[in-house]
Amino acid sequence: MKMKLDWFLIGMVLATFLAWAFPRPGSEGGWMHPAIATKAGVALIFFLHGLALSLQALRAGVLNWRLHLVVQSFTFLVFPLLGIMINALIGDALAPEFALGLFFLCALPSTVSSSVAMTAAAGGNVAGAVFNATLSSLIGIVVTPLWIAWLLKTSGGAAPLGPVVVDLLRWLVLPLVVGQVLRPWWGAWAQQRKAAIAKVDRCTIVFLVYTSFCESFRQDVWSAQGTRQVILISIVCAALFTLVLISTNGVARSLGFTPADRIVAIFCGSKKTLASGVPMAKVIFGAHPGLGLILLPIMIYHPLQLIVCGVLAQRWGQRAPRT
Repeated sequence: MKMKLDWFLIGMVLATFLAWAFPRPGSEGGWMHPAIATKAGVALIFFLHGLALSLQALRAGVLNWRLHLVVQSFTFLVFPLLGIMINALIGDALAPEFALGLFFLCALPSTVSSSVAMTAAAGGNVAGAVFNATLSSLIGIVVTPLWIAWLLKTSGGAAPLGPVVVDLLRWLVLPLVVGQVLRPWWGAWAQQRKAAIAKVDRCTIVFLVYTSFCESFRQDVWSAQGTRQVILISIVCAALFTLVLISTNGVARSLGFTPADRIVAIFCGSKKTLASGVPMAKVIFGAHPGLGLILLPIMIYHPLQLIVCGVLAQRWGQRAPRT
């Protein structure tokens, strides 16, 4: 398979390097005013999501409840339980911020665009993928922060949930609703400029990655970690992804899913969103000095899922007939 470089992935690496080389502008008190700029970026991302979200697409395949139950159960139940189990097995081998980041990864919703695109390329049930990816994004706005609040409470590091909920409503839910309200007037305009809007969305995420890492580098929280920790969290992410890929395929087969539905279960049930994950982390964890460490697991998981699922999509798309 011929792989081309993704400028978004390159941008995230470059943003991390710039945060290491020039942390002051994006740190607290820097000239970029990250406390304001990042919230504006989060609001922009979810406004664009609301503008692009077609609730009519949810009607297609809505009665395929077994498929939806499998995908959403893996996304918001099996994944978090695996995160708890892995962190318990590893114990103190992982730094607390990496362990929290791993669980945050597990609690995130599924991707939208890549899940649908890869399902289509593989010859899967596109309507089922659209339904589950969209539903996952909506559920995640509520369930992801609740999982994180539960983890912090059980680990003794709980912060007041009220301010977090208010921030989520203000910077995530409200822009999403505004985008939906304006969709009848701006929806066609947005559809015609889908590629440009996607670039704005991704550039904003790259900016959020930069500001997330700036404070971590300025406070030198990475000095206590070392290469061993990064290698370990990379292995854990790869093992987690492999386990979920095998599990979603096994459950789909055991339930007698058609090949088209099985593709949806595998792709939508194994993926985690970086596009929503970074802005959600900025709101949930605020000015946490270890935010860069918390985001590292999803930044490792994201290219891994794109590469592996891209190869699978091409292979399954060429299979005729599929079995």
